[in-house]
Amino acid sequence: MSGHSKWHNIQAKKGKADAARGRIFTKLGREIAVAAKGNPNPDTNSKLADAIAKAKANNMPNDNIQRCIKKAAGELGSANFETLVYEGYGVGGSALIINTLTDNKNRTAGDVRSTLSKCGGELGNTGCVSYMFDNKGLLVIERSLDLDEDTITEFAIEAGADDVVTLDDVYEIYTSPSAFSDVRKFLEDKGISFLEADVKMIPQSKITLNEENVQKFLKLLDKLDELDDVQDVYHNVDLPDDAEEE
Repeated sequence: MSGHSKWHNIQAKKGKADAARGRIFTKLGREIAVAAKGNPNPDTNSKLADAIAKAKANNMPNDNIQRCIKKAAGELGSANFETLVYEGYGVGGSALIINTLTDNKNRTAGDVRSTLSKCGGELGNTGCVSYMFDNKGLLVIERSLDLDEDTITEFAIEAGADDVVTLDDVYEIYTSPSAFSDVRKFLEDKGISFLEADVKMIPQSKITLNEENVQKFLKLLDKLDELDDVQDVYHNVDLPDDAEEE
């Protein structure tokens, strides 16, 4: 299966500004620290190992990662962060799933609701859009002369992946959420690095917005990204190659 990939087009624009990069590292750092709480050893803590892989795929320096792990025994050791998931709608009938990590549910709910409302969207009930998405592990690997399609497919099958999609510039390997850690570790042991490594909500189909609504939707994504408690935002909008999704 092959097709055109705009993965690099979008990824190259993520975190261009120092402020955006700082936000990304802050969010990843909190995720690592929470995952490390109680067990700071990634060899025996698969959740932490997955968080570290996600951080490395986003070019987070190893020193930063280690500091975040140490924080788990410090100021975050007594904090009670929990994951909350919100579902809602953006402009043009777009669907949104917003993952948060928070120590104050009221604050986070208010911030998410207010941001959606100000940008032409609305918060929905649990389950209102999640049925449009599939929860899958995704590993994105850059195509190279040293790693041909047959080799990566063989590795993926042996590791227990569900599917391999070959695009213009990358391989996308899909797994079940339960198999993600094992597949990731298998490929890492083969010396493979990732452009993306995460378990995420992937839309079953995408919608197209007109140019005006695309700009409104991008503004919404940017405002959600600015919220400290928001970790990830998943949506079903087919963004143009030149759209600057932060």
